[in-house]
Amino acid sequence: MKLFIKNGHLIDPSAPENTGINVLIENGFVSAWINPNEGAPEDCEVFDASGLLVAPGFIDMHVHLREPGQEHKETIASGCAAAVAGGWASVCPMPNTDPVNDNAAITRYMIEQAERAGLANVFPIGAITKSSDGSELAEMGEMKAAGAVAVSDDGRPVPNAGIMRRAMQYATDFDLPVIDHCEDKSLSSGGVMHDGRVSLLLGLKGMPALAEDIDAVRDILLAAETGAHIHIAHVSTKGAIDAVRRAKAEGINVTCEAAPHHFTLKDEAVEGYDTNTKMAPPLRSEEHFNAIIEGLRDGTIDAIATDHAPHHADEKALEYDRAPFGITGLETAVGLAFNQLVHKGVIDLVRLVDLCSTAPARILRLDRRGTLKPGSHADLTIIDPELEWTYKNADSRSRSRNSPFDGWKFTGAAVATIVAGRVVYRR
Repeated sequence: MKLFIKNGHLIDPSAPENTGINVLIENGFVSAWINPNEGAPEDCEVFDASGLLVAPGFIDMHVHLREPGQEHKETIASGCAAAVAGGWASVCPMPNTDPVNDNAAITRYMIEQAERAGLANVFPIGAITKSSDGSELAEMGEMKAAGAVAVSDDGRPVPNAGIMRRAMQYATDFDLPVIDHCEDKSLSSGGVMHDGRVSLLLGLKGMPALAEDIDAVRDILLAAETGAHIHIAHVSTKGAIDAVRRAKAEGINVTCEAAPHHFTLKDEAVEGYDTNTKMAPPLRSEEHFNAIIEGLRDGTIDAIATDHAPHHADEKALEYDRAPFGITGLETAVGLAFNQLVHKGVIDLVRLVDLCSTAPARILRLDRRGTLKPGSHADLTIIDPELEWTYKNADSRSRSRNSPFDGWKFTGAAVATIVAGRVVYRR
């Protein structure tokens, strides 16, 4: 099978210069960059990308696909459908399934379900501890052999520094990044939004920024001592971002990601008590919001990840205190990145592609992904940076509708997603 993509503007941050315009794909791999003066080879399907950006397939390194165990919220198939509609060629589901993805059998199951769906690639993230209960290390080597690309206990961060230290040592033996949701639960327990002026006015219990700061600093110190690669998930506080910036300057192996809702909304969005503004970490105050923007601008933040967290409408219809944390994000992330970052001059297009593709591939050691160099996997995201469109929850491909961005207007979107040389989504 051959696919010839012509007339697009190629953006590949991994290449010293993007001299090719036309891309030839054969049997699921990029086979050549072809001079624009040359025509398409024979027996090729042709994709005319005139006026569009051609980028390595976007990789969302933080999603929740809910299967196995909570298929009423999302299945791997429905999550992958939402992913490719949002421009994500690959997704990395967190292990907080039921049962928890803490063994090779569940890791393999998730990959097999994705292969049956035939949409996005799925690279599972295994648990750090068995059942993510923070007490006994999971079999990381077996999970990696089955296809896991990192380990994390995500929303149940490892509270014991001694166990986290052993986890980092163990993960290093298998060259696995350790991804942590940094939150000291002894400080944030019972909180439902950012602790500050707005939480006081609304009468809602707050989650202090210090809870994230302390855990981030702990993880960085442990990474310095063990030599492990620590990745801070959905960083949301000035203190955590400053800690990452200092650690990088000292040569510590630390990376981090930001979620689109954290560089778009502030804690004031909670004032209407819309439970679609409830997420963990919570929407923060202006000081932290500005720190995230600066971290994206100066390179401290390595990746954009959605933290796509689908929930059934009945659960989100509860009172703010009782509703679950999390929002969907796969279909709005690219639009938010253009609205809030690219069109406002915070980052340029090359940096956007790096944040969404090249850097996630590097962090997760995904060989021959995050690039369009000949020989790489033929995963591509085709983008129209000027497309004006409106997101509607009712049109989502996810099984859930818990997004605060219903009715938002965007300029910039993925218009096609190609996985293993196949066009799996076209707008």
